[in-house]
Amino acid sequence: MDNKEHWERVYGTKAPDAVSWYAPHLETSLNLIHKASSDRDAAIIDIGGGEATLVDDLIAEGYRDISVLDISQKAIDVARARIGDPADKIHWYCADITQATLPQNYFDIWHDRAVFHFLTEESQRKRYVEQVMRSVKHGGYVIMSTFGPEGPEKCSGLDVVRYDSENLHGQFGKTFKLINSSTELHKTPMGTTQQFLYCFCRME
Repeated sequence: MDNKEHWERVYGTKAPDAVSWYAPHLETSLNLIHKASSDRDAAIIDIGGGEATLVDDLIAEGYRDISVLDISQKAIDVARARIGDPADKIHWYCADITQATLPQNYFDIWHDRAVFHFLTEESQRKRYVEQVMRSVKHGGYVIMSTFGPEGPEKCSGLDVVRYDSENLHGQFGKTFKLINSSTELHKTPMGTTQQFLYCFCRME
């Protein structure tokens, strides 16, 4: 089973609030987006946004240039149905982030919560970083969230890579200035906790 088949099966068999990474609102992500820009015309992309509610909150706050990328069409369909008419104003990309075609030098803010840690091969991570460098404007912001050093070793049946701030920032290199980092304990719908690391960077 390839990656796309895996995630189509996950989103086809589980309710949006039954996956371990679900949260009603991604407060830490929203706070970092606010720090990155108060301009409601800022171009924002949410990588692996799928069924997540970040797009709903961005719409509610008046952001007007929002893109969501997910490998699963089922996840995108769920989000579009939930959002209703405003979904027509969102740019939706159904693609593997390492192979996606995205606009160049366009995004002011790149957000990823829980995609990058699934890239267990160095070649995948290299392609991901290349995508960021092509797509984000110089001076733009990159918000990365992965499992932290004490996070799970697997998720949704797949191996993951856990990071501390030094190792995660090191994947991106000197072009990306680390502004700050933090960890948080995410409470899953099952009542367990997962440690997430957040890195907030500016592309120089």
